[in-house]
Amino acid sequence: MKTVVVVGGGITGLTALYHLQKISIEREIDIELILIERDRQLGGKIRTIREGEFIMEAGADSIVARNEGVLSLVEELQLQEELVYNETGTSYIYTNGELHEIPQDTIFGIPMSVESLKSSTLVSEEGKIDALKDLESENTHFTKESSIGEFLEAFLGKELVEKQIAPVLSGVYSGNLHKLTMASTLPYLLDYKNDYGSIIKGLSANKQKFQGASKRKFISFKNGLSTIIERLEEKCSGATILKGVEIKAFQKTGDKYKLTLNGHGSIQTDYVVFATPHDVTQKILTHEQLEPDFNKLKNSSLISIYLGFNIPDADLPADGTGFIVSNGRDVKCDACTWTSRKWKHTSNNQKLLLRLFYKSTNPHYNELKEYSKSELVSTALEDIRKSIGIDCDPVSAEVTNWKDLMPNYHLEHGQSVQSLDNNLANELPGVKLAGSSYYGVGIGACIQNGKKTAEWIVDYLEKNT
Repeated sequence: MKTVVVVGGGITGLTALYHLQKISIEREIDIELILIERDRQLGGKIRTIREGEFIMEAGADSIVARNEGVLSLVEELQLQEELVYNETGTSYIYTNGELHEIPQDTIFGIPMSVESLKSSTLVSEEGKIDALKDLESENTHFTKESSIGEFLEAFLGKELVEKQIAPVLSGVYSGNLHKLTMASTLPYLLDYKNDYGSIIKGLSANKQKFQGASKRKFISFKNGLSTIIERLEEKCSGATILKGVEIKAFQKTGDKYKLTLNGHGSIQTDYVVFATPHDVTQKILTHEQLEPDFNKLKNSSLISIYLGFNIPDADLPADGTGFIVSNGRDVKCDACTWTSRKWKHTSNNQKLLLRLFYKSTNPHYNELKEYSKSELVSTALEDIRKSIGIDCDPVSAEVTNWKDLMPNYHLEHGQSVQSLDNNLANELPGVKLAGSSYYGVGIGACIQNGKKTAEWIVDYLEKNT
């Protein structure tokens, strides 16, 4: 019997474990499955907090439904009855003390029509004229490894990118657009530019796909995202799951691997899936050949603050779901989600629940990261007073500090991951890297990666047995 160890009990590790169990049963392969998680609860950055009438997510608040494998997994786990979809509404950009509506006919702030561009209140007439050059200019040198920021500015102009696109896109991908590649963000934009001669024309020609995706495209569960973690744990009953257990040493012994655990002896295994943050994996492996590429992978930080109030969320601007902060800020936050408006299940009586975000790219972050919880809550209260005029004490407050835990895909990210894969195949065959540090930051991407990793392990096992 072969043994497979999955290190890391977040969504990637649990999905990999689930599919390893499922595939081994389907193919009648005898495998011993073990999952090791250093925390005392599973879920990683998925953690639901239930307090009073509010449901709050310490990490991601939703899953993109259209991502490959998401809804099929929900069905396999028999969670269809628990599904909830986001409410739709207007998103705003807050700049110079005012809320500006992001035009409806956009994707990540990028206009999908000339009419959408013209309707923007964020961009000057000169900026709109500059953006229209996209309709006639040609791409002569940009590739999918080029900077997404430089690509967009070259064809849509600096003003539109800075004032309308960058606040949205940087918020999604947690990084400076000039340091992110098209391959790791929106690779189809290059195809549209090359095939249609224009980013705007390409988006317009494919508008139906994006409009369908821009409405109720996010899912969660009635009792929060931890529902999927709890169900995956239930379904993996055939595996051994060790919680609160840390790996103290990793060693290659012949064609097997020895994992020394704190207080739990050691495990000999044939295959290891590391579904842990890259810096955690690097410390466990301590392999000289892998160090240069591991060192090129980067993380960023994020502070999330929930505030719940004993006032109706109807006090918010009509039909709004939140805002992103752009230049000319008089607030310290990067974004604010009107959670009780966007997700009805998060507040039993539709009392106001807000979530504010403070990223490590924020000019105030070095100051904010030293604040106590009460100081952070005071900062958030001042931000919402200035931005939307809510001025009262919260009945609930939750602060989460994700320090150096948010993957940041820079220009060399893809090359570094490919190099790591190649070196692992040579140095440590049977060891596989998985998770958001490498192959996509959203929960949907992690679910897909977990399944593909399980398939790779079983295929590799069959070829080498």
